[in-house]
Amino acid sequence: MVVAEVLTGIALVQQSVKFIKENISTAQDIGQIAGQIDDLFRGEKEAQKARSKKSGKSSFSDQFGVETVAQEIIDAKLASEKLYEVSQLVDLRFGHGTWAGIVAERAKRIQQAKEAAAAERKAQAKKQKEIEETIKTTLLIAGIILVTIALFAFLFVSISQSNAEEIVL
Repeated sequence: MVVAEVLTGIALVQQSVKFIKENISTAQDIGQIAGQIDDLFRGEKEAQKARSKKSGKSSFSDQFGVETVAQEIIDAKLASEKLYEVSQLVDLRFGHGTWAGIVAERAKRIQQAKEAAAAERKAQAKKQKEIEETIKTTLLIAGIILVTIALFAFLFVSISQSNAEEIVL
């Protein structure tokens, strides 16, 4: 159910923010809260993904009803507020620009993962094309061999029949 997915995303955001708030002052380094920051981003992404899934799969009233639209907007704003709140906490604890660095590094890694996936798809397509070309070449060679064998068999039979006719005469 889409509403459950949105609540899961929002709940994950809220749970992550709560943990970060409780532990930010005792964290010795960003690694101690990194898992919760990941959950925070994942929760926001889940909420956004659940919203976009809704289009086309729900009834008209579910998709465009005032309650649904209002809930989606409020959830998006809440997630945005929580992200901002955590950014302020992280910057206060670990120095100005830390959050921006986290976001930039995350975006860089996401881009690298997308590029690696695209390169992998491209390599797979190239490999598939090479396999297809090998199969075509093999079939062509096998066809030529079969035609050659058939011609030799025909010639052999023709010569044998000619020799047999000469012997009879």
